[in-house]
Amino acid sequence: MAATKLPPLSRRRALLGLAALASTSCRRSSSPPPPDPAPASPGAAAPGWKDLAFEPGPGGEGPQRALLLAPGDAAAPLLVALHGRGEAVRGVEVGARGWRDDYGLDATLERLRTPPLEPEDLGHMARRERLAQLNASLAAHPYRGLCVATPFTPDLRDRSVEGAAGFGRFVVERLLPRARAEGACQAAREATGIDGVSLGGRIALLVGLSHPDVFGAVGALQPAVRASEAEMFSALARRAMERRKVALRLVSSEADPFLPAIQAISDRLRQDGVAHELLIVPGPHDYAWNRGPGGVEMVLWHERVLRGLSPP
Repeated sequence: MAATKLPPLSRRRALLGLAALASTSCRRSSSPPPPDPAPASPGAAAPGWKDLAFEPGPGGEGPQRALLLAPGDAAAPLLVALHGRGEAVRGVEVGARGWRDDYGLDATLERLRTPPLEPEDLGHMARRERLAQLNASLAAHPYRGLCVATPFTPDLRDRSVEGAAGFGRFVVERLLPRARAEGACQAAREATGIDGVSLGGRIALLVGLSHPDVFGAVGALQPAVRASEAEMFSALARRAMERRKVALRLVSSEADPFLPAIQAISDRLRQDGVAHELLIVPGPHDYAWNRGPGGVEMVLWHERVLRGLSPP
């Protein structure tokens, strides 16, 4: 979908927000603390979720944790969903529960199972046309579910491709095999995706595009990127596509401070002939957006693509 032109006020807000974030640190993405996160016992998973603990890795990585949700009725595609910096700075256990506890993923999945979606299901941050597209997709093909693995996502000091390599090895060599074994998830690359929001969106791009033999779909929600990195991300995507075709999507919102940088990366991808989708929806860069259009767009897009269906 082509990028929509922002009204002057929204554009000014986006640019001001980007400048404020950049002034804090060129190596850190920014996320506000979540408003009153849902209480949860450390290490305890709600019904339907499995708690996966990992010992320190052979490459020097510290102990890891993830939650795993599997539909249970049949082998399903597998999505790795990465959280933002707000959870990363709160520790391994909080981070692993970010999508479930802070972003309300259970509520998102329940609404996808019981369409039609209503404006309030997307936090009143959806245009009428986009809501109709989502509901048309659900009417044509009911949501059948995904395995979803939500690991702790580290706030890496080295934000390069090489800096994300250690976390990528954990995801590919340890998290995916265990999720498939314990959740009866599909193992084919065409049925495996990775996505994330903000900090997690950035790392999803770095890890997913570094492993096109593992991931058939790579997405990023409001990724914490810079316009100066457009060439780097495009080169990474080109190398990935030369090895295996990957479904690639960038999602941002009108008041996302990273929107100008995301548009710059999309422009460079298009200039370099890298097939991808850019979707811009209403809303800010915050937890309400994650619980609304962010979660809905991520889950439904991957469920469609990983099942060989046309996404809305």
